[in-house]
Amino acid sequence: MTALLDATDAQMATLADLVDALQVAEATLSSMSAARDGLLAIAGRLAIDIAKQGDHPDRGDHSLRTVAAEIGAVQRVSDRTIERRMAAAELLVDQFPAVWAAQGAGRISPAHSRVIVDAGSGIESPSDREKYSAVILPIAEAESPNRLRTLARRVAERFAPTTVSERHRRARSQRRVWVTDGEDGMAALHTHAPAALVHGMFDRLSQMAHALRDENLRARRQAARDGSEFEPDDRTVDEIRADLLADLVLSGQPTGHDSEDGLLGAINARIEITVPVTTLMHDDADEASDADTAPPAELDGRTPIDVDTARKMAGQTKGWDRVLTHPISGRVLAVDRYRPSRHLRRHLRARDQRCRFPTCGIVARKCDLDHNHAASTGGATCETNLASFCRRHHVLKHHSPWHVEQKPGGVVEWTSPTGRTYVDTPPAPNTVTFTATEDAVPAPF
Repeated sequence: MTALLDATDAQMATLADLVDALQVAEATLSSMSAARDGLLAIAGRLAIDIAKQGDHPDRGDHSLRTVAAEIGAVQRVSDRTIERRMAAAELLVDQFPAVWAAQGAGRISPAHSRVIVDAGSGIESPSDREKYSAVILPIAEAESPNRLRTLARRVAERFAPTTVSERHRRARSQRRVWVTDGEDGMAALHTHAPAALVHGMFDRLSQMAHALRDENLRARRQAARDGSEFEPDDRTVDEIRADLLADLVLSGQPTGHDSEDGLLGAINARIEITVPVTTLMHDDADEASDADTAPPAELDGRTPIDVDTARKMAGQTKGWDRVLTHPISGRVLAVDRYRPSRHLRRHLRARDQRCRFPTCGIVARKCDLDHNHAASTGGATCETNLASFCRRHHVLKHHSPWHVEQKPGGVVEWTSPTGRTYVDTPPAPNTVTFTATEDAVPAPF
């Protein structure tokens, strides 16, 4: 049944009024939150001023605690919580004043501000922070905090005092595995390791878990047809992932959880790395210096990774895609490969990078490709008639009054049931994306 199909005109008008009122309420809350941050920043400065008036061997810690305790008591909040809020407020107000002002005007939410500040916290120069804010704020006003996180990191890298490769070399020395005990006989195993490895491990576990779920479903259907007995596996994907991880670590094999065909051991991890083409162009003699100055690569279009890892993975992968982009807009113009296969799918994945519903950040390789104009009614299977939608928003498109129209350049225009229009533009990608595939030739670097 199509959602809202039976709604009356009066009910749709009420929905439109609710959306308008909620928009105003959110803007007001953002403005009030900015006002609170301003007051907390003043409180922090007051504590410092008080500390400077006397001889304080604690360097003002006691003054800060005293002020925080005063505020916390009246708000019935822990003074430690107030101290953290004061520190965050000072960072926002003093180092990112344009971001604070935008929040005060209700143009962005506190969540947007946190994303911008977190991504830009490593920018040391005040003038660079100002430039960073000027670039990222217009983006923030058009994106959700989830999508903004990736874009903010990308912009912040332009102004970072050290490269992601330098930071990665330092961070690698902090890799570790540790355990925290929980309740009811449970515990959590954590690992802090290079992002490409961690995402690869999680993806392999996920593929195995879904393969087992699919096998269980096939066996259930076969038993229903045959009338034979069947003991269902009712574990969730999360439960299966946890069991598989224990098997792999303790025995080296997914023992006791494999399919009848023994396919789990053959499943390889899938990760997608996007690399600026200039990062891959280097001479061996200049490799060390290049790694420190080349633009960073990205994991799944989200997480910056060091150049050395990206180059090694590019050299080892069985296949790679070259993405030609417009030099100004960054729009994907073409994708080619030395041995073409699934060309259109690769092109769309490179163009879209994530689900094309406004605010959604599900990566494109986990999305469905959907025809804007249905193939059953003559819609072409081509770039201008296809876009990536996660399953949730794919269903929304077909089973609700939301209307979707694809425009030139991969732009997707959504019209809501109340008549509001939202335009989603493909994000500007880096220039080379590579993933392991069946058909492959060595990459030319």
